[in-house]
Amino acid sequence: MEGTAEWPEAGFPGIRINPETLLPQIVNDDACREALAASTDPADHVFVLLVEGHGAEAAELLAEARFNDPESFRLRAFEAEVLRVSNRLDRAVELFRQLLHEVQGTPKEALALQFLGKTQYTAGQTSAAVESFARALDLRVAQSADAALIYSSTVALQRARDVLDLAC
Repeated sequence: MEGTAEWPEAGFPGIRINPETLLPQIVNDDACREALAASTDPADHVFVLLVEGHGAEAAELLAEARFNDPESFRLRAFEAEVLRVSNRLDRAVELFRQLLHEVQGTPKEALALQFLGKTQYTAGQTSAAVESFARALDLRVAQSADAALIYSSTVALQRARDVLDLAC
């Protein structure tokens, strides 16, 4: 897709974060399919299914993956993502808050905040999303995180602030 080069990376080849919706979107189907074919990580397959909006298929694959790796942070986050894709936004926010509580004070806290903010934004909880994105950005900067992660938080925070400003 043209015009997506500046979109934040989503952590998987061919997928970037749409700066308007703050949701991951496939921007290069060939790169995505090639990386998926080479991957042996079930979480990658769950992620792509979620991006494509196939919540039921993602949930099935996720259940099997969680059975094999019940403590995986990424897989646990994808449980909430399945709820988001299934439009069960209140439950998804609740699950991300629980996950955030569990990882508070660890390097995963910023990621949990970013996921929470994205779900709050999708649920129309823009003010809460601004707070989550701001905290995620602050943590990422303080941790000297990868520039792509800092950029992702910056774009998300700015978008949420813009939407909040328009609402006032």
